[in-house]
Amino acid sequence: MRLILATRNVHKARELAALMTPHAIDALPPEIELPPETQKTFAENAMTKARAAARATGRAAIADDSGIAAEALGGAPGVYSARYAGEDATDEENLDKLLREASVGSALAYVCALAFVDPVDGTEHLVEGRCEGTLAARPRGSGGFGYDPAFVPLEHTDRTMAELSDDEKGAISHRGRAARELRAWLAGR
Repeated sequence: MRLILATRNVHKARELAALMTPHAIDALPPEIELPPETQKTFAENAMTKARAAARATGRAAIADDSGIAAEALGGAPGVYSARYAGEDATDEENLDKLLREASVGSALAYVCALAFVDPVDGTEHLVEGRCEGTLAARPRGSGGFGYDPAFVPLEHTDRTMAELSDDEKGAISHRGRAARELRAWLAGR
């Protein structure tokens, strides 16, 4: 199946293209505007974006909303992960703020809500993936993006997500888990 991906994030697009195989992922046409992420949950933001992309293109669409939740910060930054240090903050600025506010070894969870909307038959489906870990003392690794350099997954306690290969990361990541669940659901559809 060919799916429109409702994102402008090139890192997410690259990851999801690999994770959703055998389904083909097409970029959102540049003239289509995505709604702002103003909802209170990852699930609501993902579904809102998938609905908008499906409505605008007339094609089946998927959308991801994801981020990191620090137990010590009451689940923050949560849905504000991409703008934790400010509306136009870089990945590095967001990561620096998390490292300042949460202590080393704090429990973290990566959360990914992945929504599917088919405007032809009205089908909507939502899946969620989680990856548990802890906060590293300092950023390490050159892979991944966002908070990956300081996220130590429970499955690989000697390395951060940014130190894992794409295949290792995809096998345990929040996005990888959500994509596998969505692929399984699509196979049975």
